[in-house]
Amino acid sequence: MFNGVIFNTGKVKNILRKRNSIYVGIQTKINLNKKDLGSSICCDGVCLTVEKVLKNKIFFYISNETLKRSNFRALKLNQTINLEKSLSFGKSISGHFIQGHVDSVAKIKKIKFIDKSWIINFQIINKKLNKFLIEKASISINGISLTISKIYQNSFEITVIPHTLKLTNLKNLKVNNLVNVELDIFSKYIYKYSN
Repeated sequence: MFNGVIFNTGKVKNILRKRNSIYVGIQTKINLNKKDLGSSICCDGVCLTVEKVLKNKIFFYISNETLKRSNFRALKLNQTINLEKSLSFGKSISGHFIQGHVDSVAKIKKIKFIDKSWIINFQIINKKLNKFLIEKASISINGISLTISKIYQNSFEITVIPHTLKLTNLKNLKVNNLVNVELDIFSKYIYKYSN
């Protein structure tokens, strides 16, 4: 479980592609050692298991299921990835509960700038998920806890403040880029049990 408040990023330094999986190495300043093998790290919103730690690099196996639901199928060398270690008991939660189980990807349709903030318009590729979008609800974009500021017929909008831009990979986004999206877990469960 994660809370979507990002303090660390990493750079993709190794990619080993197989037919239905990827093995990836990410260089980071997060201090990990062999005791952390098997632990979970949220990588751009996707919960991945630490397979290997080598100096300042951590390695992950990415399965076919994850490739189908995330933007990792287009992963590139030197790409910046948002990283978050899993929550520990008693840690403050500044964002919202994120499982790291990405629902879909969304395409960036438009980016507007107001002062130093970015207003980004997204369109979820799997349109069946639009029913879970609620104005002022939480949403995870590339593992970052954000708030939906506006809903349109086929898209939604978020406002990103300068502090979040500074600490995350959102500042690298451009129109037509794909991002990983995890909808608010509570909205999914409430919808499921009320229908």
